[in-house]
Amino acid sequence: MTIKAIKRFIVSLTPPVITDWYRRRSIRNRKFGFMKEYKTWQEARAHATGYDSDIITEKVFKAALQVRNGTAVYERDSTILTHIKHSWHLLASLLWVASRNENRLNLLDFGGSLGTSYFQNRSFLGHLKELRWNIVEQKKFFDYGKEYFEDEHLKFYPNIAEYARGNKPDAVLLSSSLQYIEKPYAVLEEIMRLQPKYVIFDKIPFLASSNEDHMVVQKVSPSIYDASYPCWVFGIDKFMSFFRKQNYRLVEQINHDQREWFTVRGKIVDWSGYLFEKI
Repeated sequence: MTIKAIKRFIVSLTPPVITDWYRRRSIRNRKFGFMKEYKTWQEARAHATGYDSDIITEKVFKAALQVRNGTAVYERDSTILTHIKHSWHLLASLLWVASRNENRLNLLDFGGSLGTSYFQNRSFLGHLKELRWNIVEQKKFFDYGKEYFEDEHLKFYPNIAEYARGNKPDAVLLSSSLQYIEKPYAVLEEIMRLQPKYVIFDKIPFLASSNEDHMVVQKVSPSIYDASYPCWVFGIDKFMSFFRKQNYRLVEQINHDQREWFTVRGKIVDWSGYLFEKI
């Protein structure tokens, strides 16, 4: 057995009251993660450096450029990794969508950086009859993407409206991006006007049995970069209600293996992924 497997085995034998105590103790001692709750986005923004920092942009660009040039295997959050860490839920969702569309995939990746998920999954998608991976990003990332990363499969757009001119996606992907938007439900409403058949979420923070969203400041681990930014933790009941009203059904849900735990109002935050299909 590997060390990781042994640790999981030990955790499986540990009474929940002990694991819960350990998690909360770890949270209290943590110097990064979800640090404080605020009433509004503006208040949280005033206590954060922001995601549009030039430091973040430059570090992500340099790391992604190594992946594009073949001198690095994979990057995530600007960190170079020696092997690709797959989100199997995401990959399964992409392949499932393509299989229901004659092995074609026309994807809108909202907040997709410089192609992190594209480079993560492209080796599994090369057999498709058609692959169009379209990223909508803020201006700095859009500029770098357009100049250095765009090719026959990977395209970049500065906003949804620009993408919507002549494009209609089979599916929309929001991978660890929706929570960093000031008005997330306004963005979802804009996405709904594209009438995608499928909507995929990956690594989104939720509070179980909650109909209320919470605004926090998330401090990034210094091992990645020195930054902090406003972040929504979504109430799962409110989130699901939105998609029911839009006439989508939940195909699959997965809770990510959480190596780090954070709490909001005493509740542990779940990092989840979802696949919705238009009925």
